[in-house]
Amino acid sequence: MQLFEELIVNVIDVRGSYYEIGLQQSQELLSIDQTQEKLLLELTNKSNVQMAKQLLQFHSPNLLQEMEGLAIGLAKPLDTVIKMYSGYTITFPDMGCTTFVQNGNYVRNYDFSPALYDARLVFSNPINGYASIGFSQQIIGRLDGMNECGLVVGLHFVNNECNDEGFIASTIVRILLEQCKNIEEALELISELPHGYCYNYSMTDQSGKALVVEASPQKQVTKYENPLMCTNHFETPAMKEKNKKIIEGSLKRKQYVKSLIEKNLNTMAAYQHFNNGNSPLFFKHYKEYFGTLHTVVYSPMLLEVVVGIGEDSEPITFSLKDYLNEALTLPKTLKGRINPVNEV
Repeated sequence: MQLFEELIVNVIDVRGSYYEIGLQQSQELLSIDQTQEKLLLELTNKSNVQMAKQLLQFHSPNLLQEMEGLAIGLAKPLDTVIKMYSGYTITFPDMGCTTFVQNGNYVRNYDFSPALYDARLVFSNPINGYASIGFSQQIIGRLDGMNECGLVVGLHFVNNECNDEGFIASTIVRILLEQCKNIEEALELISELPHGYCYNYSMTDQSGKALVVEASPQKQVTKYENPLMCTNHFETPAMKEKNKKIIEGSLKRKQYVKSLIEKNLNTMAAYQHFNNGNSPLFFKHYKEYFGTLHTVVYSPMLLEVVVGIGEDSEPITFSLKDYLNEALTLPKTLKGRINPVNEV
């Protein structure tokens, strides 16, 4: 008999100035699990707070203002908030992500552990940035998301052994979504940001173009693909040496996604191929930080998002247009189930 656990994702709506958005989110954090907060402090114990502050002031002063709001709302020193949530020189365990872009859809599974998962789907409408929807990490960051212009960006962990001072990928994804309206702007900005670790960034926009940026602290290499398939390894000759020693699982997932091309999947068919608990793309090794937590399909031309939490989840569709027009009633939570029994 299969034993499932419930996974609950909070749906968050934040609006206003970045400082006000920080204040709004601080109310959530007041009830955060203290164990998770302690873990975050341990993971960020080497963070160079002053450097993070300077870089945020230069590259994304809006996010710095958001953290100022968080600090006031939490009654914590700003330096502590920057240390915990800026994503600067923080080391996370390995994670997995699989993305497929075809027929104007960006479909993705995010694989990690519920213990370090924010479990937050954030609708954000800042005064001085692009509105967006995406799954958060460390409150400030985004694992994946789409903005009001149709730019979609997601992260794919590659290696944290080749590291330097810089931002983790979730902070970089958030900065791109807030400040860039298309792939061209995102490519220009991502080359200017300090990268702390090795990640792939998969992107598409309303033009239908799709690409992967293979990024390390030393350099970034761009490759255009359509259809696009992206997992957790570098492929270009200039970047392959920075892969982990064992990438067979990542290669196998990419090969399976490649087999989907000829199926010419529509939105819901793509969702089902990723969210089915028996799919080669769905994983249940949650204690090993490799269990599928959410499936999402971003459709930039329609500005629609299809979301499922856990496995075999009934898909829920949200319209970013309706959100912008204040015609969307958001649920407080999304619920799904995960089965951590089949672990190895």
